[in-house]
Amino acid sequence: MTNIFRATCALLSAVVLAGIAACEDAPAAEPIVIATASPGGPYLAYGQGLARILTRELGQEVTALATQGPAQNVVLLEKKQVMLGFVTTGVALQGWNGNDWAKGTRYRSMRVIFPMYDTAFQFVAAKRLGLHWLDDFSGLRIGAGPRAGTGGTYVPEVLNALNIKASVRFGAMESMGGQLTEGDLDGAVFATGFPVPVLTSLITMHPVDFVRPSPDQIAVIRQKLPEISQSLVPAQTYPSQERDYPTIGLYNFAVAHKDLPDDLVYKIVKATFDNREELMKAQSSAKETVPANISRDTVLPLHPGAERYYREIGVPIPAVQAH
Repeated sequence: MTNIFRATCALLSAVVLAGIAACEDAPAAEPIVIATASPGGPYLAYGQGLARILTRELGQEVTALATQGPAQNVVLLEKKQVMLGFVTTGVALQGWNGNDWAKGTRYRSMRVIFPMYDTAFQFVAAKRLGLHWLDDFSGLRIGAGPRAGTGGTYVPEVLNALNIKASVRFGAMESMGGQLTEGDLDGAVFATGFPVPVLTSLITMHPVDFVRPSPDQIAVIRQKLPEISQSLVPAQTYPSQERDYPTIGLYNFAVAHKDLPDDLVYKIVKATFDNREELMKAQSSAKETVPANISRDTVLPLHPGAERYYREIGVPIPAVQAH
């Protein structure tokens, strides 16, 4: 009996040790990287908040990567250098079709997984210049953010559509505030969600005016660039902003590589919506991150894992998508 007992104990010990060895030898899951945008804008803050949530909820490391913005994110996703990213509708559609910045290359690995928020084009100028309307930008030095970001992609097209001859400068979003303060820029366009952290800091220290596109100009822009919609930055979004600011905008979406497993994408989407209140603490524009806003995607296909989530909760799937 003693021998049998000893043999049983030895066998159990061997099984336990083998299990421990197997756990030690098993490779850890690859970190999931989210491509965001440059520091100073809401993409990175939103991505960092989302990364914390997903790391906890998935039990897998998730990190937010600072990039130049949507155009670079589309390229990184196509190359599988990241598996998640943030994009604006227009930039993503250009990449899908191979137009404009894509220069004939079609980037078709991205799949929409959830809506983020509306991007508003926030045109501002140093208060000393006394500018009020977009025409006033003519002949001035205007910052547009990173070349591969939404502003860098669209600001030149918007100004061209209106025949406004400005000197467009490209660079990191967080540097535009300092350049305005130092007089190296006359104006800037923050084409991103609001409030923009760097713009909030700028307004607190250095007075600026919000420069408006007129209703007629908005109509012209939307005729020439139909992916652009009307947008509104509510009063008091920024210190000293006393009135609503009507402007133009594009919607933002989180996208995943088409090869990311359906079950994992389902868990990512569910975790995002389940923890929306926490996400709003990282970036207040996440208040628009609700399932119903998936209807704002009328151009790009959904990832099957995300589609499963929306069907389960009874949210209609957008009908018009690229193929």
